[in-house]
Amino acid sequence: MSEILVVGSLAYDSISTPSGKVDRALGGSANYFSLAASLFSKVRVVGVVGEDYDQNDYELLHSRGVDLSGLSKVPGKTFHWEGSYEGDLNEAKTLKTELNVFEHFNPQLPEHFKDSSFVFLANIAPELQLQVLEQVKSPKFVGMDTMNFWISIKKEKLIDVLKKVDLVLINEGEAKMLTGAANAISAAPLITAMGPQAVVIKRGEYGFAMYSKTEGYFILPAMPIPTVVDPTGAGDTFAGGFFGYLAAQKTVPTIAHLKQACIMGSMMASHTIQDFSVRALSKVTLGDLEKRLAEYKKVITI
Repeated sequence: MSEILVVGSLAYDSISTPSGKVDRALGGSANYFSLAASLFSKVRVVGVVGEDYDQNDYELLHSRGVDLSGLSKVPGKTFHWEGSYEGDLNEAKTLKTELNVFEHFNPQLPEHFKDSSFVFLANIAPELQLQVLEQVKSPKFVGMDTMNFWISIKKEKLIDVLKKVDLVLINEGEAKMLTGAANAISAAPLITAMGPQAVVIKRGEYGFAMYSKTEGYFILPAMPIPTVVDPTGAGDTFAGGFFGYLAAQKTVPTIAHLKQACIMGSMMASHTIQDFSVRALSKVTLGDLEKRLAEYKKVITI
């Protein structure tokens, strides 16, 4: 089984949505990604937490076989984000961001992490993403995420990262911001022209649009979920399901693998949004995924 390296944030989130509110619930890109990917493959995490990081949250990842030997615990508090969702559940309003120990995050890979076959660079500064790529030896497949903040202030450095990865996962607003395009369809080929062989544009309740240089577009809707409780982490869950599926194939990914990985990522994300934080995600089994996939096929099949 191929190993997946993820480098990203481990955090506590305070979130309010029309369905309710939680305070200091487990969050962060590396947590969502790892819980999703670990259903399929072995996962290695590089990140930093503070002294307030709860032992039960360590145990949750340990229970899924996640290798935390690259996780540093340092004096101070763990990264904390507070946000709210109001009318538009596709976009959160940030109320407070406390970087805390994450402000000085300096990703250093343990020696046995450097041979990871699959690498996912979650939403961190482009300089840190490049720093990680300098440490890994010869991965089969590298993917990345980013956000509007980095696009607005460090676009040139971000493009340097794009030149070195195989795939980028990005939401529709970020895709348009990065390229200046009017929509996801016109943005996709402009992003691959910057370097990656493929791009997956996450479109929330409207599903995803994948574009590859060799085969063009692959577009499907999301699984219909009548009540969305908390969309936080859906994109990182998508990435985890995507990479977990790819790594489980034990080969260099083909376009067919990427298409199936998109579907698996979408199915994983459809579980995450049904409860706050990682509550639903942490309970998902492969049996749950198979059942939801069967339901999804009814949605997309004539």
